[in-house]
Amino acid sequence: MKQYWLMKSEPDEASVDDFLAAPKATIPWTGVRNYQARNFMRDRMRVDDGVLFYHSSCAEPGIVGIARVASTPYPDPTQFDPKSPYFDEASKPESPRWMLVDVQVLQKTRNLTLAEMRSVPGLADMLVLKKGNRLSITPVEPRHWRLVTQLLGA
Repeated sequence: MKQYWLMKSEPDEASVDDFLAAPKATIPWTGVRNYQARNFMRDRMRVDDGVLFYHSSCAEPGIVGIARVASTPYPDPTQFDPKSPYFDEASKPESPRWMLVDVQVLQKTRNLTLAEMRSVPGLADMLVLKKGNRLSITPVEPRHWRLVTQLLGA
């Protein structure tokens, strides 16, 4: 069964435009260092699951694209690179701690801002809008996916 996700990226690090400029508009989703977000990628994401691409830590946070999960999970190579800000000395190639999936952007959209999402009653219980939620990856209910894509005209 197809699932849906919201994945946050800081545009200074990996923007929707960076993905669109990449071969096949696909980039590995590196740098996740939260166990719950890692577990979503490792245990629950499947190829072709839907992704709401969200820009965070910027002037206007919000959903800026529609994407899909484009690979099965595999070890995040940045955990083994001492020059990477995501290096994890405790993680070993024979037992990697951090996983990733490739994400392919299908469509850049207008920015559906956090403020606009908060103003839509049908999105009130969407996880990204819950107080205290700081996860970079959250599941999205099918009804929220339908409403967001309708708001975006996607």
